[in-house]
Amino acid sequence: MSDSSVTHAPADSGVPFEARDFSVQEKVAIITGSGQGIGRELARQYAAAGAFPIIADLNLAKAEAVVQEIKAAGGQALAVQVDVSNKASVDAMVAAVLKAYGRIDVLINNASVFAALEKRAFDEIPLEQWHSVLNINITGTYLCVCAVAQAMRAARSGRIINISSDAVPRGTMNYLHYVTSKSALIGMTNSLARELGSHGITVNCIRPGSVATEVDRTSNPTAEVRQRAAALQCIPRGMMPTDLVGIMLFLATPAASFITGQTIACDGGYTHSS
Repeated sequence: MSDSSVTHAPADSGVPFEARDFSVQEKVAIITGSGQGIGRELARQYAAAGAFPIIADLNLAKAEAVVQEIKAAGGQALAVQVDVSNKASVDAMVAAVLKAYGRIDVLINNASVFAALEKRAFDEIPLEQWHSVLNINITGTYLCVCAVAQAMRAARSGRIINISSDAVPRGTMNYLHYVTSKSALIGMTNSLARELGSHGITVNCIRPGSVATEVDRTSNPTAEVRQRAAALQCIPRGMMPTDLVGIMLFLATPAASFITGQTIACDGGYTHSS
């Protein structure tokens, strides 16, 4: 007995992939927290690949600076100010994107709180800071997904990419609020993939290693600490924002349409080492 609600594809359609199947050309991609760091590099690379990145950041001046970088390189982009922890602000961001482009193809939930956090024992974290980290890192992701879902459902297509952290499998000490928030994104990804898959929307999660960016951290690791960490990887070198670009572009392409509900490590093989 077959389930009539399931669409069965031929075992081998015989249709070869074409270059456009691996392209993000003219895809409208919201990238939160892209005024600096990883998000900035992703926006630059999406634009270089022919996409239209939305530089969504709390700091509008930084977002506009990234847009100018992209335009100077011959690309297109739009800066939008957003507080991802505020529903009205997120809804306004999505409305602005739909007004400008008429659709949303990709959402990358990159905005999070980490660099400004000081190392603290779990029972010394101020409750106000605990709530702030979870509100931005978890609730902010949830609000952004809710805001784009209607447009993606209507289009019967969409790519949602959440960004977790290798701090989760490492069990990184003295950042319990951050590690907890990034753990939650993995579970959120799994459930959202189930709820949105029938609408042609994929939801995946990337788990980067420790990435060196231009953003200063309150507790910067020493060069020695970075070297020790890199030595535990299969690829024993420091990770750069560009190391994330390949997987982040691929998951937004038509070729990745059957990949969903996955958490993919991009950490130089750290979590493969033992």
